[in-house]
Amino acid sequence: MTSVNSTNIDSVGYNADTQILTVQFKVSGQVYEYLNVPQTLYEGLMASESKGTYLNDNIRNQFAYRRA
Repeated sequence: MTSVNSTNIDSVGYNADTQILTVQFKVSGQVYEYLNVPQTLYEGLMASESKGTYLNDNIRNQFAYRRA
């Protein structure tokens, strides 16, 4: 997991072999795993100025997820 500069997201991890994107949120501390996320979207998330907006626009509600 890598700490990120975000008001909403604490840290992000990615496993290229399984295409699982792991996100830990700041306020709740909850950890979610988004499944089958292409590496290009992970790279876009990490490069984005607003990680929360990128997550909402490109990943949340578009990929299956589970609480970790």
